[in-house]
Amino acid sequence: MKRVLIFGMAAALMLAGCKEKKAAVIESPAVAVKVTEAISEIVPQDVEFTANVEPWQKNSIVPALQGARIARIYVDVGDNVRKGQLVAEMDPMQYNTAKVQYDTAEADYKRIKSVYDAGGVSEQVFKQAEAQYLITKEAFDNVASHVKLYSPIDGVVTARGADEGNLFTSTPILEIMQIDRLKVRINVSEQYFRNVHVGTPVAISVDIFPGEMFPASVSLVAPSIDPATRTFMAEVTIPNKSGKLRPGMFARSTINMGDVKSVIVPDIAIQRQIGTNDRFVYVISNGVAQRRIVEVGRQVGSLTAVTSGLIAGEMIAITSFSRLNDGTAVEITQ
Repeated sequence: MKRVLIFGMAAALMLAGCKEKKAAVIESPAVAVKVTEAISEIVPQDVEFTANVEPWQKNSIVPALQGARIARIYVDVGDNVRKGQLVAEMDPMQYNTAKVQYDTAEADYKRIKSVYDAGGVSEQVFKQAEAQYLITKEAFDNVASHVKLYSPIDGVVTARGADEGNLFTSTPILEIMQIDRLKVRINVSEQYFRNVHVGTPVAISVDIFPGEMFPASVSLVAPSIDPATRTFMAEVTIPNKSGKLRPGMFARSTINMGDVKSVIVPDIAIQRQIGTNDRFVYVISNGVAQRRIVEVGRQVGSLTAVTSGLIAGEMIAITSFSRLNDGTAVEITQ
């Protein structure tokens, strides 16, 4: 009788333990999430390059008269100049010396030539006089061309490196830049070599004028690719009649490399894995969240193109990310 009682008590205890264990594994309620559908759209492949704005032309006013004194400077920083305008003048002392030497050599040459033509001197003497005359003439012409200094371009004076009365050493007296049109030189990845050619439209933006775009176009494409960087140089011409842009500005050049059909999702749906550069989304299927690694491409407004890991038509979570894990049960809400 005692054995029956003990067995009955043991059975009762085992039954109670089973009931307690079953109560401990009750599943958590489903997480409420909002979802959206991944869609397929045509996405422009706008690629951005950065570079400094450069003048279309830049010229340094440097006379070939080392040590000569600067007599006059007719323009200053900020002045607009025209091609052929007199901008500076050197002291004529070197010119006067060279002129005397040239006149003397010319007179000697003419005198010896007339005597040589009459048979009065040897050919060697004549050739020596002729050589001396030509050398002196070349030196004089060089000095003469650097006494009065003219601007070789239309532009604006951007720097002045000397004052009147200074002796010229090596620093340019003036720097003149043509800025009614500008240029940037960008290094483009070789994968776009077939997309970029002379005439390709380019949109230029600068931080100092946020939201404003300046139309430009490719004016030169390098015929070869740098094997070290796998890029090629493209020169972009920017019309600048208004003078709003200036050399030295930091510019962003955007080129459309064509349109590609891509899967598009809201930016908010794409999460970053902590400690890595991996991106992922939660795909919602049959009431369960699936964590999916994706690769992203271009951003279009508040949307981002997904280049791999997702297909159009799949539903993805856009809320409740802190409560989601791979395999979490979910309930879709509006």
